[in-house]
Amino acid sequence: MYRTSRTWRSDGFTLIELMITIVVASILLAIAVPSYQTQIRKSRRTEARTAVLDLATRQERYFSTANSYTATAANLGYPGWGVANPIGSGYYYLNVNVTAADPTQTPPVPAGYSITATAMGTQVNDTSCASFTVDQTGKQSSLNSGGADSTSTCWN
Repeated sequence: MYRTSRTWRSDGFTLIELMITIVVASILLAIAVPSYQTQIRKSRRTEARTAVLDLATRQERYFSTANSYTATAANLGYPGWGVANPIGSGYYYLNVNVTAADPTQTPPVPAGYSITATAMGTQVNDTSCASFTVDQTGKQSSLNSGGADSTSTCWN
C-alpha cells in the first residue's frame, strides 16, 4: 500500500510563533514599565507634601508658645534637616529657612519661614516636581527640575 500524504505532528512552537510572542511582550513592556515608574513617582509626591504641611503645622504650634519660628529640627520633633536626614521612605529631604522679624523696615517685615522638600535618590527622576515649598502664609509652591514653576501640576 502506497501513502501519498504524510501526517505531521505538532509538538511545540515554531520559531516564527516564538519571535512574534517576544516582539509583542517587548512592546507591552516598553509601554508598561515607564508608565508604572511615572505612577510610582507621583505617589511618592504625597509623602513630600504631607511632610511639608506637617512641619508647617509644627512651626505654627511652636510659634504660638515661643513667639518665634525655629530652624532647630529637635524643637519640632525631627532628627535633622538635609540630605543626611531623609523623610519617610527616603525619597525627599527637608530644608527649613527661618527669617527674623525686621521692625526697621516700613512697613515692618514679620518673622517667617519656608519649608522645602527636595527630591533625592531615584525620585530625582521626577523632573516635573523636584521640590515642594510652603511658607508662613500657607502659600504652596513647587518647582520642576529646570527651576520653573510647576505648582498647578504638583500640588493637585
